[in-house]
Amino acid sequence: MTPDADRDSLALARETWRTLEPYHGAVYFSPEAADRYGELGVDPRAGYFASRSAALGAASADLVIATFYNFNPRLVRRAIPAAWEAATPQRFTTARLDGIDATLRRILGAKASSPEMTRAAELARTAAEAAAGHPQGRPLFAAHAALPWPSAPHLVLWHAQTLLREFRGDGHLGALMTAGLSGIEALVTHAAAGDVGAEVLRDSRGWEPQQWDEAVLSLRGRGWLDDGPRLALSEAGARRRTEIEHTTDRLAALPYLALGPAACAELCSLVRPFSLAVAEELLPWAVGRLTAGSTRNGHGEGTGQPPKATP
Repeated sequence: MTPDADRDSLALARETWRTLEPYHGAVYFSPEAADRYGELGVDPRAGYFASRSAALGAASADLVIATFYNFNPRLVRRAIPAAWEAATPQRFTTARLDGIDATLRRILGAKASSPEMTRAAELARTAAEAAAGHPQGRPLFAAHAALPWPSAPHLVLWHAQTLLREFRGDGHLGALMTAGLSGIEALVTHAAAGDVGAEVLRDSRGWEPQQWDEAVLSLRGRGWLDDGPRLALSEAGARRRTEIEHTTDRLAALPYLALGPAACAELCSLVRPFSLAVAEELLPWAVGRLTAGSTRNGHGEGTGQPPKATP
């Protein structure tokens, strides 16, 4: 593969993931999912940690901290393992699927059972099943890949994108660790790139202002950030951040390369209206990206954030 062909393939893979991501990400802001977690006796934030980690079984707090990576450990420990005293992992997995099922049916209406949905589900499942043959080094992906496939096409599409985003996410963590970034430092560099506000990233992951400021000082001392009052990447930091995103793209490309460029383009065309519909209600910050067809910002530590809730 020539450098230009490789660059084009990675760009198409990234665009495909970004186009489908809001369709999956709706579960983190779904009122129906929050209601289902409430029925199990936990608040939405604890429901986020429990329902996403439930594929691992009754995971310890340390395992969730390790696989989720950029959350304040104290925030995780407030939810895990107490959530497993409220309900089994299997019940959290069911609650998550029931919640997103209700959300997608409400927002999409008849489109949830349309021929376009059926075709999109078929293509996305093909890509996800290609990834499933390569679980090594991807624990969260592997756990979700072992879950049974739902039968309804709109849920097949959602589960396929769940697998594809966890496949990408596990690779992204490897890229962050190789670059020497801790979880909070990854968030700071993401904020410094200018795509998501620092307070949103800090607060949604449960970090205290003092911890954030300490991470900023550490990164500035290591040359990642410009000096001065404004949070911004230095020239070297921007280069390193670009390298992280390129590594993430490369590690995540396999399922999209297996699908092929024509099928990826078809999948994007089919899913964009579905993603846009859920984004307009639940993820308004993603609307511009979908309408512009933007491919900026690799994995993005600001995606998939847990609902804000009183612990």
